[in-house]
Amino acid sequence: MDAPSNEFLRGTLKTIVLKLLAEQSPSGRARMYGYEITQAVKERTKGEITLSFGALYPVLHKLEQEGLLITESEEVEGRLRKYYSLTPTGTKAAEQKVSDFERFMEAMRALLHPPVSLATGH
Repeated sequence: MDAPSNEFLRGTLKTIVLKLLAEQSPSGRARMYGYEITQAVKERTKGEITLSFGALYPVLHKLEQEGLLITESEEVEGRLRKYYSLTPTGTKAAEQKVSDFERFMEAMRALLHPPVSLATGH
């Protein structure tokens, strides 16, 4: 992504991570590891948004410190993999952040594409 988009991304990383973790996986467990999160973002945005590990991991650690995530490590193919999942507080925070962001996007759409005024013709 170019520099202006990175600015927007920084302000939405927590929301992105919380939203992804709030969704149920096919196994019924809503947990993901870092690479899985980066790939989900890349796939869903058709490559428009790519998360670097340098941007992602500080957000994951911050969310963990805030009590919104828990981690569990599991050995996979001889390597230790750290999985992240939401706490009950994290689930509520995810719902709130997504709701707040949707309202923000509506407000931005209204600013960027104001309705045509009948009085002014604009």
